[in-house]
Order: sequence, then structure tokens, then C-alpha cells
Amino acid sequence: MASRVQNPIQNRLWLLSFSTSSSSSLCNSVSLKKTRFTNRTRFTNRSLFGKRMSWSSSRRNLYCTCSTSRGSTMDSNTSPSSGRQNAEPFVITTPLYYVNAPPHMGSAYTTVAADAIARFQRLLGNKVVFITGTDEHGEKIATAAAACGCSPAEHCNVVSQAYRTLWRDLGIAYDKFIRTTDPKHEAIVKEFYSKVLANGDIYRADYEGLYCVNCEEYKEEKELLDNNCCPIHLKPCVAKKEDNYFFALSKYEGFLGKMLSENPEFVQPSFRLNEVQSWITSGLRDFSISRASVDWGIEVPNDAKQTIYVWFDALVGYISALLNDGEQPNLQTAISSGWPTSLHLIGKDILRFHAVYWPAMLMSAGLQLPKMVFGHGFLTKDGNKMGKSLGNTLEPTDLVQRFGPDAVRYFFLKEVEFGSDGDYSESRFINTVNAHLANTIGNLLNRTLGLLKKNCQSTLAVDSAIAAEGNTFKDAVEMLVTKAKTHYETLALSSACEAVLEIGNAGNLYMNQQAPWSLFKQGGAASETAAKELVIVLEAMRIIAIVLSPVTPSLCLRIYNQLGYTEDQFDTITWSDAKWGGLKAGQVMAQPKPVFSRIENQIEDGNGGETVKQGSKEKENINQNKSPIEV
Repeated sequence: MASRVQNPIQNRLWLLSFSTSSSSSLCNSVSLKKTRFTNRTRFTNRSLFGKRMSWSSSRRNLYCTCSTSRGSTMDSNTSPSSGRQNAEPFVITTPLYYVNAPPHMGSAYTTVAADAIARFQRLLGNKVVFITGTDEHGEKIATAAAACGCSPAEHCNVVSQAYRTLWRDLGIAYDKFIRTTDPKHEAIVKEFYSKVLANGDIYRADYEGLYCVNCEEYKEEKELLDNNCCPIHLKPCVAKKEDNYFFALSKYEGFLGKMLSENPEFVQPSFRLNEVQSWITSGLRDFSISRASVDWGIEVPNDAKQTIYVWFDALVGYISALLNDGEQPNLQTAISSGWPTSLHLIGKDILRFHAVYWPAMLMSAGLQLPKMVFGHGFLTKDGNKMGKSLGNTLEPTDLVQRFGPDAVRYFFLKEVEFGSDGDYSESRFINTVNAHLANTIGNLLNRTLGLLKKNCQSTLAVDSAIAAEGNTFKDAVEMLVTKAKTHYETLALSSACEAVLEIGNAGNLYMNQQAPWSLFKQGGAASETAAKELVIVLEAMRIIAIVLSPVTPSLCLRIYNQLGYTEDQFDTITWSDAKWGGLKAGQVMAQPKPVFSRIENQIEDGNGGETVKQGSKEKENINQNKSPIEV
């Protein structure tokens, strides 16, 4: 049973307004009893990712209601999806990953998904700020460093670099990488802490309870399994008693409940909203935001004997990351560079911190809330959640080295419904990427270019727009492009991949039905028809290269190169380029070569003896209408 002895602190309440230099104050002390506010909350809604939550009060100006000036990062740009001028950047974040151990596949999954979303937004023409980074303070970090025989700083440097290396290998195009050991981050955290303190929401108390070291969180007994085990990490929590500083989370219970009821899209997928609302209706407890027994952390302002709790530190990294090199490290500057975020992308195990703790902290500091928190599911292996603490991780570096980044990115985004749990097996992995990338997409391109080389000297005979006049295949492709766009916009990444795969399947079916190889043998007008059919299929491949590029950028670049385009041209494509009609008469295609090689994996048999090939079974999954390659 947890117990606390309150030691209240008198503080001034800062009434924030970034549009003026003046501020008002009043004295306020926080009691352990839940505080009720009478000021009314107003919410201003916009479309998905375009919503700004505005707070106002009829009695006290507790929250900032002004629009911040965004400087050069906020130059207006037109969003093709909405047709309106969008003066705000699309800011997307992954969690700041904890560096007690090297990255695992769960971390890679979140980051690959965030990268795909960011790439799609860039295709729409939006200014994007993609933030990732590492969380480097806390008890687990110090313990991990000691086990390695190095200092915490040395340990953090090594593991943080491992994340950067993996992101490079996976083709992650992030804009900002924040480390919580950066001096600029420490300055922002201390200022944020001071604002919350000045608002009367921090007090000192003794706390005794059951603590999960891996979660870095006190747990209630009703949350735990047998033997006081954490339900996430399956390890016993330890009894702990400390004199700490606390954040008055209970004070914001009413505000959070109202915000969620009037802005249910704040938590996504929608089925996670019920979980968050149940936490709030069950009653929120104030939580400890400092540690007296942890030296590796940011010192509490005016109390060198305590360090700031890792979550109260790390969450602020979403703001400190917005600072540009050389800028003064203060909240005003960081906020003006892109806050609030459009999307916090996280695993469901840290939903409470992002959908309850973080919004309350921001309210206390007088800052706007993020527009959306999306909690995706777990990746499982042998039916269990993968995680560093459980010791059953799937090593992403190994997967990338064996199969390449395109295969890894595609499998997890296509085969895991975004938001739900998903399971990995190597045979399914191999069969999926072979069938979809090597056969449906890669082989369609290769055999079409082969026919073009043999019969047309690799040169297009007609504009793709003219070739497809009145063609129902063109109509089907255009419909699927629209479908994919809708899925990307709603974060249905698996469905977006499926829409692209349907284009590939339709292309293979179209080739088989038209049989251009037979038409070329007939000569004359039939050969002219065959040449048009090849242009139509290659135009579909060009569109695939654009629409699938958020998911498999390297593969799509290779496809684009095969179609005679340069890397610079690929780098400047937008979603509007997915409109039918890009290929022109006289364009010369590259020499055909496979853009994605089939995976032929060698796996030991159950007795550890001879090896058998995997990957052949996927032949059964190939589109049944596909005919042998004829060139």
C-alpha cells in the first residue's frame, strides 16, 4: 500500500501569454486532495493532423491561446490533399529510445512506420519535421553502464550511435535526432520544470510503493500479476521508499476527461481511447518526478540532491528537439520552431505517459497539446512481446544484413495491421517478400522491359496518356492510387501497401490477357498494339514506384532508374506525379535487370544437420494468371 506525507511548497502561478511580455501571478499551494477547476475549456477542431487544441478560461488565463510565430520553418506551403495553404509543418515523433541496450525490432518498427508517414507527407508537398532520438538518463542506464565496465556517458554514446547506424541502414530520413544528454535539452527541461513549479503543480512528499525498474514507474498492486510482477516486463517490482518531488496529475483529471470526450481523435487507434478514458475515470494519482537515489540524470533546479524523473525529462525532448543549431536553448525558441506536434507515434506500452502524463504536464506549463497520439501494437515472436527486458528480441541489424532494408520495411508495414499486434516468422517473411516484391512487382517490370528491349530497342513508342485512352486498366490504376492515398492519410499502412500490390496484380493480369509477345510475332498493326501495351504496363510501374516509395524507398528508386529516370528526378517526385501520363514517346528505358532478387535462405534442419532451401513454397502464392516470361 503506497503512502505519502505531504510537504507543500508555496509557489507563484505563472499566467502565460507568449504574445506579451507581461505575466500575472498568484500564490497557490498544492494539497494531496484532488483540486477541481471551474474555468471552462474550449476546443478548436481542424481536420486530421490539422487540429489545434486551444485552451481558454472565463476566470483565469491559465493556458496560452496565442498562435506562435514559426519563422523560416513555417513558410507557407500548399497541401495537395486539402487544397489549402498550410502554414504549419507536419511534425512527427518516435519515442526517444531508452539506451540501456542496443535497438531491437520493436524500436525499428516504430521508426520505419514514422519514416513512411513522413515520406508520404513530403510527397504531398508538406514541410515535415521528423524527430527521433535517445533517452539517456535513469537508473537502468547507470546499471547497464556499470555492467559493461564503462561510464554512463560512454555507454550512452555507444548505444545512441547504434540507433543512428541502424536508422541509416533502414533508410530512415529523420530531420532531428535529440539526445537527452545534450546540453540544450537539459536547459529546456529545467525551464519546463520551473514553469510547472511556478504554476503550483510540484510539491515534495515521501512515497513508499512497488517500483518497476524496467518501466521506471511505481505500480499499484491491482495492476500487478502474481508475486508483484509487472504485467509488461514479467519481473517482480521492488518495494521502495523515497523523499521525492511530485507532479499534481490529479489536478488535471477533469481537464483530461473533457479534452478526450470532445477530441476523441487525440488517441488513436480509436479502440485505445477506452483504455485511456478508463485510467482517468478510475482516478489519477499524482506521480513522482524526481529520484533521490539516481545520480545519472538532470539535477532538479535548486535541489542538487535529486535528479529529474526520466519520463519528466524525456517527454520534453519532443520540444527541445525542435531547436536549430546555434539557437538559444529556451522554450520560446523551441516552441516557435514547430510545436505542437502533429503525431506522436509510440508503442502501446507507453500510452499512459503520452496520453495522460504528457498532456497534463503541457497544460501545467501553459503549452499546446499535440494533435494526436497513436499507440501501435506489439511485435511478437513465438507469441510473446519482443523487448530488451524480456531477452527475446529479433535483431533488426541481422534482418537488414540478411534481407536488405526494403524487405524488412515492407514485411512489417504490409503484414502488420498498423495499430494491432503482429507476429514474425521467417518462413512467412521470405514467402511474403518473394511473392510481392520479387514476383508481383519486380518480375512484372523485368519481363516488360525485356520485351521492350527485344522489340522496341528499349524506347517507348507512344505517350502513356495516348496509349491508355479509353482503357479500363488505366481507370483501375487511378482508382487504386486514390485508395492508397486515403489509406496513407488514415495511417492504414498495411492497406496502402495492399492497394499498391493490387496495381501489380492487375498489371500481371493485363500482361497475360494482352499477350504482347504474341502480338509482336504477328507483326504489322499487331506489333504497334503490343508496343502500346508495354507503355501502359510501364506507366503502371512508374506509378507503383511513386505510391510505394514511402514504404520501400530504395526499391522504388531502382524501379525509377530502370524507367530511365535519375536519382535527382526521383528525389523531387510528389504525389501529383502519380497521375497517369508521365511516360512520353521517345523515352529510353534502362537495360532490364532484377530490382529485387528472390530470397533463397539456408536454414538448418531440426537436427542441426543438412540445410534446406526456404522460399520455394511462395511460388504457390504467385498470381495464378502469370504466364512464363517470353522475350
